[in-house]
Amino acid sequence: MKKITISADLEVYDSENELPQDVQSLMTQAIEAREKSYSPYSKFKVGAALFLENGEVITGSNQENASYPAGLCAERTAIFYAGAKYPGIKIEKIAISARSENHHVEIPTPPCGSCRQAIAEYEVKQEEPIEIYFMGEKGKVVKANSISDLLPLIFDNSYL
Repeated sequence: MKKITISADLEVYDSENELPQDVQSLMTQAIEAREKSYSPYSKFKVGAALFLENGEVITGSNQENASYPAGLCAERTAIFYAGAKYPGIKIEKIAISARSENHHVEIPTPPCGSCRQAIAEYEVKQEEPIEIYFMGEKGKVVKANSISDLLPLIFDNSYL
């Protein structure tokens, strides 16, 4: 048997105000997208904003459905739209913000597993990491330099 250790280096900012100006702007757009969420069942609103290499910003919010699996998270809504509208254009950064109508979300809220897998697919496809910034509705912001910091053992096309 051999033991391996997996570690990740994440940056934690005390608030949005500490972020670089371009990321502050991206996070503001994620927060605005969050408020467009259709989440009548979970009451959990998520917004995402992507910065593309061509300078475009694509936003998305979670969209729920009474048949729960038929909904889509904010991150995948934005990623899939970016892929459809700008095929071949790289995603450089993604900002994510979440809030609940039931309680305050003050801890940074990372992408779910399905969204991590979608981000991994695009990182592998574009052969470059995507910076990921995530927060709750206020407070600390966490930055991962790549999805591999959040999902170190990705499943990609090399297994197929």
